Amino acid sequence: MIKIITDSSADLPVKYIEQYDIDVIPITVTLDGKDYKEKVDISSEEFLEKMFSSNKLPKTSQPSPATFVDSFSKYDKDIDILCLTVSSGLSGTYQSACIGKELANCSNVTIFDTLAASLGHGLQVIRAAELVKQGLSVEEIVKNLTEYRDNMNILVILNTLENIVKGGRLSKFEGSLAKILNIKVILERVEGGKVEVYEKIRGKKKLQNRIFELLQERGKDFSNVTIGISHTGNLEEVEALKQNLFHRFNPKKIIVNYMGAAIGTYAGKDGMIISF
Repeated sequence: MIKIITDSSADLPVKYIEQYDIDVIPITVTLDGKDYKEKVDISSEEFLEKMFSSNKLPKTSQPSPATFVDSFSKYDKDIDILCLTVSSGLSGTYQSACIGKELANCSNVTIFDTLAASLGHGLQVIRAAELVKQGLSVEEIVKNLTEYRDNMNILVILNTLENIVKGGRLSKFEGSLAKILNIKVILERVEGGKVEVYEKIRGKKKLQNRIFELLQERGKDFSNVTIGISHTGNLEEVEALKQNLFHRFNPKKIIVNYMGAAIGTYAGKDGMIISF
């Protein structure tokens, strides 16, 4: 038997967590001086609502090694555990999980760095759970996941740079200039699981067209591809994008969910992440 464990940064819809009996370890979110366990004490929708009404950016904290020890120790040694974490390039969660494995002295635990966040991370968790259902070993699953991870495209769409300014990653002057010029930003996942600016575009219509161009360039055949779209509450826009993607590319499936704190903190209003 193989047990799948992940952290809440995966932004998985509840139905997949329940369908595959996945254990989800919450990250901690601090909003206006109060701590919440993500998706336990506060939903993604509530988190986003509180964040947008606050003048200060929330802070997120990775699960402690002790939390992973507790999670791993719940299971007998004859159960193999595969733990998939948010990108080590964005968070210390992977390192916490590795330390937790050592402290728990669990030889039956394998830690996998997804080098992704949000549904880029979540799609890998779903892939792992499907491979478990097919009866593959942990070694076979990790080999398959590594190839899937390394070929995955992750595009982060910033409609506003307001949260980037709040977080001190961009000056107020630069943020104001971007607003005046109606500049939108596309970031992409790069080597090491970090995120860097890929392109700056003026205007929402040009941004939407560019998204379709990038998908066409990077994935010629989508018939067997699952696309993940996470968002910060811009439901109408995401639904229109989803229908357009089905019309243009006919993918196998499109999974949509709210963005959690790990990336939502910086994505800002009307932000999106497209993973495929």
